[in-house]
Amino acid sequence: MASIFTYDPDPPRVSSPWLAPEDASNQPPKLSPAPALLSDYGVTKLQAEPQEGPTEYKLHLLLRPRRTYKFVSTVRQASGSQQAGPRDANPAKSSPVTPAASSQPRQERLQHLTTQLLWRLQQSSPYHATSSKELIIPRLPDDSVDLKSPVKLEALVPGLEESRGALYEIGVSDDGTLVGLTKDEMSESIATLRVMAASLGCTVRVVRTVIVGECEWTEAVDHEDGATPAQTHQTRCGKLWVAEAMVTPDLGLRDDMQPEQDLSSGESTGVKTANTPELVAEPRRGSSATPQLRVTLTGPTTSGKSSLLGTLSTGTLDNGRGKSRLSLLKHRHELVSGVTSSIAQELIGYKDQNILNFSQGNIESWIDIHDCAENGRLVFVSDSGGHPRYRRTVLRGLMNWAPHWSILCIAADAYEGVSNGVGATSSAQDVLGAAAASVDLVKAHLTLSLKLDVPMAIVITKLDLASKLSLQKTMGKVLTAIKEAGRVPKILQPDQRQHDDLKQIPAEDRAKVRAVVQSIEDSGSLTSHVPIVLTSSVKGIGIGLIHALLDGLPLPPAPTARDYVGLALNPEQPKCLFHVDDTFNLASSYGALASGSGHRADQGVVVSGYVRFGSLSVGDKIVVGPFQPEDEECRGFGVAMDDRPSPGNYGLSISHPSSAELARIAMKNAVSASAIAGEWHKAQIVSIRNLRLPVRTLEAGQAGSVGLVLGLDADHCSPDDEVTAGEVPRIRRGMVLAIPSKHMLDTGLSLQAASGFTATFADPTVQSLAVGSFVNAYVASVRAAARILRVSRSGWLNATGKGATDDVDDLFSLSGDGIEDAGITDPYGVGQIWEVSLELLHNREWIEMGSKVILLEGGSQDRSGLEGHVGSVIEIVD
Repeated sequence: MASIFTYDPDPPRVSSPWLAPEDASNQPPKLSPAPALLSDYGVTKLQAEPQEGPTEYKLHLLLRPRRTYKFVSTVRQASGSQQAGPRDANPAKSSPVTPAASSQPRQERLQHLTTQLLWRLQQSSPYHATSSKELIIPRLPDDSVDLKSPVKLEALVPGLEESRGALYEIGVSDDGTLVGLTKDEMSESIATLRVMAASLGCTVRVVRTVIVGECEWTEAVDHEDGATPAQTHQTRCGKLWVAEAMVTPDLGLRDDMQPEQDLSSGESTGVKTANTPELVAEPRRGSSATPQLRVTLTGPTTSGKSSLLGTLSTGTLDNGRGKSRLSLLKHRHELVSGVTSSIAQELIGYKDQNILNFSQGNIESWIDIHDCAENGRLVFVSDSGGHPRYRRTVLRGLMNWAPHWSILCIAADAYEGVSNGVGATSSAQDVLGAAAASVDLVKAHLTLSLKLDVPMAIVITKLDLASKLSLQKTMGKVLTAIKEAGRVPKILQPDQRQHDDLKQIPAEDRAKVRAVVQSIEDSGSLTSHVPIVLTSSVKGIGIGLIHALLDGLPLPPAPTARDYVGLALNPEQPKCLFHVDDTFNLASSYGALASGSGHRADQGVVVSGYVRFGSLSVGDKIVVGPFQPEDEECRGFGVAMDDRPSPGNYGLSISHPSSAELARIAMKNAVSASAIAGEWHKAQIVSIRNLRLPVRTLEAGQAGSVGLVLGLDADHCSPDDEVTAGEVPRIRRGMVLAIPSKHMLDTGLSLQAASGFTATFADPTVQSLAVGSFVNAYVASVRAAARILRVSRSGWLNATGKGATDDVDDLFSLSGDGIEDAGITDPYGVGQIWEVSLELLHNREWIEMGSKVILLEGGSQDRSGLEGHVGSVIEIVD
């Protein structure tokens, strides 16, 4: 729902006017090894300065009056940027040139030039900040600034994190005439540019210097003759220079500054010139401090998930035909069929009981929600499909994004017209047809959500369509399942008022939710209670309660590397771990500019996901993988599951590998992980967004996107590790970004990818898995085909003593009128533990010890496809 006016996917590119379009090829200008002559370029004049874009022409950037010249070979007059005339046909006869001094005070001119630089930098940024938050005026040096003194690099101005930079042509008039400056004036102009850039958090790199002409001027020289000092005037001669300088945001990607270029010799001296200030950079690791809650909406098809999210994020009530969800649908077939097949995500903010969504007049994008929700709360909500054909998106929403809470949406009329016996829900009958006569999609989604042991809430939707009898049947099945799982249902009764324009959370809704949240906190477990809310996206009933719930749900503690298993069982963990859920292209010009190198720009990629533990910052050196080893790729082995077609019904079946492929699996499993070359590639982070907000650091538990460039760590990579043209590996879903621990770096150890694993399961139905059969395994962001090697009994569960109380509030006089207490059982409390060993068929994957795993068998039309086995990983096979 972000406004189309706040993001430009193709901003003006930084292109040097010295290069022909065919030479530029969308690449940023490269540093010239030495000053060039004008004849080397074959031009006498540049094209006129563009009115918009990241290129700026300046005659000079001096903060003092210029000297008077007797002769200038490039112009007839140099009295200002607007008065620069063409070259004289006979330069020797040209009259003395007197450049006009700037009428602005020194500080006022510096501020004007800095604001102009800020505007040029914004021109090459894909994102333009809105007016919801006032622009921070950069702190400029005082009027007594010494351009020769070291310059402190200030914090980067918000909004410039992804700017491609600005190109300054110094010594050039607005019409493109190459006027030129003397060496001292050019050095002083570049020093001024560095002061301007440093106040914005940017750095300056001189790209090229060109000699364009000659000049003469008279200079007073003092002589002491006896007791009376005498002064004479001498004529000085010098060359005129034009310089091209690139100003880019400082992203902390360079360990040290580039050596300055001596304008007279053109050689890199390795030391700063007298007139060039030194940049003093300070580490800045800014991140979003607003608490963030990740929530996934799940549930059977036609349960109203997308309509509910559309109402929550836009404040628009539905018309009964899907009006509120239109902003969430991505594909044409979703609009036609009304069935969601992809994951849609929205951001909602809360602060001081205010609902910060797109119904607010000052909110046009996620960035505005970030700004308005400071010191409040952000809720990142993911929608997912419910049709059995799209069960991958169901598992992706529940596993890939590791939600803090899941919200199960169930239509109040799900059992409309269904007999009391076992039978399909109305949604299953409508969508799946007669073949699904016994499929209960509500029960399948509810059972899977309870098995995952994730904190959950239940939203009963479409209250306006349900009869009293169908609502009673739906509530009866839901409450029974919750009790059997040993959890306590908590029904939040909504008022019967219609809320057309909800800007704030109603006080009575906050009070109801506060009581439930207090019960959850007192129990000491986020999974002990299950809040239940009845809603209608058409009438607005219960929408305030959902907003109050999202604002009040408790957050789990920040994740660490020891959450799953202790140090003894899992001694070696990376310093930071980021799970990749999706990939996008990184803008080529940005990738090359951010790296500050001459590498190919198409090596960049943007990955989205969440930080499992640790933190990632711009400039960090990381490893990416695991990639498919080259020897297996050349044999045609290792096709990722995302690229393999599934021939079975609804895409649920797994194709069986050939015997030759299984032989290669055995060979692969015999190879030590540390001996496999090309499995992990080095990269460097060049940009980070936390829920679309440009930041410098992504903290543990936060979700966002990371821009990285492969093969840029030349100081820490061997030549064999460099990524060459045509060999850029493809990053896929399920990979991880990691920062190796100090012990790994000291010992030279790499991360250990897994070719198989062993997991334990408390569900006795896992016995139905046959040795040699094939399943889909879901672990974090990994979805992989696996073969069952062994199923055995491991031990017994200890008695937990869990039980559900019958603390169910009366709802619309439903009690005793159709809701039967089926008794409380605890199949998860006392029983056997089963171990299942599996081998991965297509790729080695990063699997963390103790992580949760779901095994799903191939489905058919008479099953929901969600009959999964949920367990924990206890052993990794390298």
